[in-house]
Amino acid sequence: HWTYKKLNTKLLNISKVILSSTGWEHPAIVALSEVENREVLELLTKRTALKSVDYKIIHKESPDHRGIDVAILYDSNQFYPLLYKHYPLLNKEGVVEATREILYVSGITNGQDTIHLFVNHWPSRYSGLLGKRTKRNSAAKLLRQKVDDLFERYTSPKIIIVGDFNDQPADESMLKFLKANEVSEKLLNTELYNLSFNWSNEKNGTLKYQMQWSVFDQIIISGILLKSTKGMGAKPENATIINSPFLLERDERYGGLKPKRTFYGFTYKGGFSDHLPVLLKLNK
Repeated sequence: HWTYKKLNTKLLNISKVILSSTGWEHPAIVALSEVENREVLELLTKRTALKSVDYKIIHKESPDHRGIDVAILYDSNQFYPLLYKHYPLLNKEGVVEATREILYVSGITNGQDTIHLFVNHWPSRYSGLLGKRTKRNSAAKLLRQKVDDLFERYTSPKIIIVGDFNDQPADESMLKFLKANEVSEKLLNTELYNLSFNWSNEKNGTLKYQMQWSVFDQIIISGILLKSTKGMGAKPENATIINSPFLLERDERYGGLKPKRTFYGFTYKGGFSDHLPVLLKLNK
């Protein structure tokens, strides 16, 4: 039951989140999930306040049966893409699964540093945790394979992995198969570190189900970004959940706060999203 008014409200809400997320500077790169099609991205970048930024789009229709995709917006004055690919998830018979592909983009930021970016939206828990766990593990194995390919091809690639993983940092897909570990004192250039590991507590997360907050939306980087003394680098404290007050509302049923959603079931509420966005600030 979408209407022009509902769509326009959603576009304005999303643009407000993007422009307010980083303070005075707009984000150089925006990763999006649950994107209906390219047209809504064109509307977002051309018919909202985002039109003041020279955002370009990387998107393709995925094999997802609901028609929701991942995509990237990038400021062409700050990021120059060199290559992008979409990696589909295959089943044991080699047939493409009807789910989102993993989007890979490599490019140069600030004219000096190459960044390798993976955008994810792994199979959901909608039909039950156990039913989709195998598919999320398969997605983790596929992503790890692509990461290992970069580690073999480059000396110390600067890798950033983001998205909605439908699993938490300590789940087996993240720890056992993707091998995204908690940040420790001993950092290795060619290991993955999950900057979202310590986000989860009873009053914090990126989405809420009844009383329980979860961290499904995560930021993972390669060790070289934490150790870098040249070009772009990162610090664990610069990976955060954006929990601006306007994104939240009081949870009358379970207490505390919850994300202000666009829909609750089939009831239109005109909010922002059922997930909170996450942010990584890189140091120059």
